[in-house]
Amino acid sequence: METITVIALVHFLITYVLLLALPKYRPYVALVSALIFVIYLKFSFVEVFYAIDWNVILMIAGTMGMVYLFIESKMPALIADKIIVKTPNVKWAIIALSLLSGIISAFVDNVATVLMLAPIALTISKKLGISPVKSIIAIAIASNLQGAATLVGDTTSILLSSHAGLNFLDFFYDIERGKIGMFFVVQAGALAATLILFLVFRKDTQKIETGEITEVEDYGPTVLLVLMIVLLIMASFIEDKPQITNGLITMGLFVIGVFYNFARTYDRKVFVNSIKSIDYFTILLLMGLFVVIEGITKAGVVDEIAKFISKTSTNPFIIFTIIVWASVLISAFVDNIPYVATMLPVTAIIANKTGVDPFLLYYGLLCGATLGGNLTPIGASANITGIGILRKEGYEVSAGQFMKISLPFTLAAVTTGYILVWLIWH
Repeated sequence: METITVIALVHFLITYVLLLALPKYRPYVALVSALIFVIYLKFSFVEVFYAIDWNVILMIAGTMGMVYLFIESKMPALIADKIIVKTPNVKWAIIALSLLSGIISAFVDNVATVLMLAPIALTISKKLGISPVKSIIAIAIASNLQGAATLVGDTTSILLSSHAGLNFLDFFYDIERGKIGMFFVVQAGALAATLILFLVFRKDTQKIETGEITEVEDYGPTVLLVLMIVLLIMASFIEDKPQITNGLITMGLFVIGVFYNFARTYDRKVFVNSIKSIDYFTILLLMGLFVVIEGITKAGVVDEIAKFISKTSTNPFIIFTIIVWASVLISAFVDNIPYVATMLPVTAIIANKTGVDPFLLYYGLLCGATLGGNLTPIGASANITGIGILRKEGYEVSAGQFMKISLPFTLAAVTTGYILVWLIWH
């Protein structure tokens, strides 16, 4: 390895250690690390600007804003209430909430989904005098599972779509390659994982008394959210469109939603609250990581990592297996956003060097990293959010308690996805 490659590799490893050790300061770690790369690799301003994927940044910001408006409209709570009315007991209510969590999370940020549905699980638990721990864990891991189902479901999906040139419909069916996409793989994994939940909750047969149904006075945000999905699908058919098209769609609808709310309420706080709803922690972290990844790519680190993995085997099945299950293990302890952002260019080079279909490795990476994040309480932001909600309610959840549900759930989902991705894409 050249000297500059070794320096960049050490720099990158220190960055990753600090990202793990200082979770509250991750954006600052990423930005400072990016600045150091810019200095000693002598990046120009133009190179820094183009290193950041602005389509991803705009999509995440716009989607977060749309989710905030959607939650404020109380529509998710209404949907959940109507589901609970139809369920005979706690077991079916929690299974229904976990399935709803998955459906919403396919189009809405995972953390936001948990924040929407956790209060309902808490209410049910308080009415019956039972612990809400298992139900909120179920909601969290179900939301995290479905994040890989669509282009807008999770940051990792947005990263993959940008890197591999995938559009909204490609997650359902890839017309160009004639193969089904991750949506149906994830649904099969969700079905297998739901069977695990039936086993976990088999004894929770207490009857539920339904309360008042939530009233929704404003359907505007729901219309805009549906419109966002429709426009993203329509944009899938436009050839040679600007790279930031999806970002402009989501951000544009968010701005329309904000002004619509202001016109309806004449409350200037709408603007402040909407701006605050965007998770700048994630935005700044990603901006820094994009520059860091450009730095290690320019210094030859990505190529060296790909060479190392390629040397382990030239067998496509072995390479695929390593990527999937290594991703599961790593994502159990490491935030999957920086991991996926780092590994996407690595998998591309591995595919090029070994002749393996890159999409086999891309989907294997997404399967392992996104579904694998459910393994531990710290493996995904949705899990951390769920544990935090329980802590506020006075319930301390141990890793053992969490993994009693998450381990079989994750293994069922990942194994199903692992088999299907191989059968479809090898």
